[in-house]
Order: sequence, then C-alpha cells, then structure tokens
Amino acid sequence: MELEFRDTQLTDIDELFELRGRTRQNALSREALAQIGITPESTAKDLTAGNIWGAVCAHDTRIVGFCTGDVHTGEVLVPAVLPDYEGRGVGTQLLSRVIDRLQAAGARRIWLVASADPTVRAHGFYRALGWQPTGRRTANGDEIPELRSSPRKPAR
Repeated sequence: MELEFRDTQLTDIDELFELRGRTRQNALSREALAQIGITPESTAKDLTAGNIWGAVCAHDTRIVGFCTGDVHTGEVLVPAVLPDYEGRGVGTQLLSRVIDRLQAAGARRIWLVASADPTVRAHGFYRALGWQPTGRRTANGDEIPELRSSPRKPAR
C-alpha cells in the first residue's frame, strides 16, 4: 500500500502521542509532553478551534509521521516520523503541507524551535530545506530558525 497524506483528524490524536514517543531523536513521552502543557485534550481543543492544523502520513492504516503548525503564530510545532520511514520524503512532504497551510492562513513568518546541535538529524534537515538561523535561542539553548523561501527538497 502507498503512503497516504491527509489532514490530521481528532481520531488520530492518541496515535500521534504514541508516535511522538517513538521518534529516533527528541522523543517525548505523553508524561513529558503533559509537563509542558501538551495533552491529547489540549491538542483536540486547539485542533477543533482551528488554532493548530496538522497533516499525517499513514501506511496500511498506521500513522507513520505527522506535522503540526500554529496558524496564529506561524510556528511549526512538531514534525515527527517513525525511524523506519525516515529518508523516504515523509518529513519533507508533511512539513511542506503545514507550511502551505500556515501561509494560506496569512502567517507572515514561518518559524520553529530546533536543536542547535549539528549532530542532531533535524539540524541538517531544516537547513537543507532552506531554513535560516535567526540568532535567537530559547532558554534551553535551542535555536529558532525561520523559513525565508519555499522549502526545497534536500540533495541526496
């Protein structure tokens, strides 16, 4: 069966939380997410209210990746892909779908928070797609890059 890309649905939320804990790097458990105020309930509320929008990738009815963005701030909240599906373009396509939606919603600035450590896969992934460092950092040292042009496919 082919990979299926579609909008996130309320019925996907529990599976998204499970997937988030199984990523190769920066995996976060339900408990760790709850400690920072992210729960299935808060996610459902924000999705229903239109505060966030997301896309998922499914393979044989199982979600293998997802990406979510905040339509009001232009922040890409999280792209996450299961390790077995890395390198297949899943993350790139999910990220592109969320960026398109954020831009359509009027976001003037598309940004995210990512590790500043160049040994972390996401660091190179975002740069290969055109994300630029802004020089700003979070309290824990993560960087805040922006997308200044349409994302491009990384060179292989």
